[in-house]
Amino acid sequence: MDFSLTEEQQAIRDAIAKICAQFSDEFWLEKDRAHEFPNELHQALARDGWLGIAMPEEYGGAGLGITEAAIMLQTISASGAGFSGASAVHMNIFGLNPVVVFGTDEQKRRMLPPLIAGTEKACFAVTEPNTGLNTTRLKTKAVREGGRYILSGQKVWISTAQVAEKMLILARTTPVEECRKPADGLSLFYTDLDRRYVQVHEIDKMGRAAVDSNQVFIDGLPVPVEDRLGEEGKGFECILHGMNPERILIAAESVGLGRAALARAAQYAKERVVFDRPIGQNQGIQHPLAECWMELEAANLMVFKAASLYDRGLSCGAEANAAKYLAGEACFKTCQQALMTHGGFGYAKEYHVERYLRESLVGRIAPISPQLILCFIAEKVLGLPKSY
Repeated sequence: MDFSLTEEQQAIRDAIAKICAQFSDEFWLEKDRAHEFPNELHQALARDGWLGIAMPEEYGGAGLGITEAAIMLQTISASGAGFSGASAVHMNIFGLNPVVVFGTDEQKRRMLPPLIAGTEKACFAVTEPNTGLNTTRLKTKAVREGGRYILSGQKVWISTAQVAEKMLILARTTPVEECRKPADGLSLFYTDLDRRYVQVHEIDKMGRAAVDSNQVFIDGLPVPVEDRLGEEGKGFECILHGMNPERILIAAESVGLGRAALARAAQYAKERVVFDRPIGQNQGIQHPLAECWMELEAANLMVFKAASLYDRGLSCGAEANAAKYLAGEACFKTCQQALMTHGGFGYAKEYHVERYLRESLVGRIAPISPQLILCFIAEKVLGLPKSY
């Protein structure tokens, strides 16, 4: 059992770190202040072919695994870019996995190369205002009319919808009361985000302001049948193929952000002198930071165990969810401790740790709450009765 990176994986980490070094902490502070999408990073990664890291080679991708994608996104986050940087390209990595798995050859050739080249951006439109995590009860409808569907409904917390040209959207094609089970009757589409039929309203939020989150209103959007992925009514099964990779990648990004915060806290603790001694000499400062390091490293092991299982085609639901839970909690604790280590200066934007703390909540909340992960582990791993 070898926990070290291969030479190829280390080369990926080094190459991504070199790109990220072009974007300073001040760059990310300004993007956060201006609520401005980091096109510069997105295009820099596209120029070097990184946006297709986990997509098939025959469509312009690198043909690598979620393990390599996790290394890439973790490196972006750990550079100080945090979720503002990682979320700018996150959708490219996991979101189009249903296209890779269920798309026809024609669909893959049409849909994947523009994303890989960075000429198109996509958003992931599943969550709705009144259904939350109960995906099988979503209300957005897709009504078949000849060679097209007409979509109407609402979506919420849709990242990058302000800048996206495409969207991956899940909608109900058969009323739930006519289905054998609630997961049936949902269909998945990858189509144009046509703003003649789609209104996008940005949500003013706490953190990760550089990457927009939105409420989306869809009114009579025509979608060609050719844009449907997989069979009609089997969209929920399609979307599941993106869920475990999403949890793994969010976890990797959380570990990266935690490491960025920990590095800043440790450096400040060495440099800040109070009562004629560096504050890092005090065990009240040392011990919490040491705990943070251990918890981040433990979470990281689960991240790459889950990624390894996924890449080998093995069951990884428990590990992917555990990685997301452990990494989200460790990241939040570390970012909070980094701010407290800075004392009053931690509250100042110029020291960056307050931005890290605000962003760390993304990894706790999304894409699934810590409480539902605990329910999943209790039921699926421990065999306890379903509680919800």
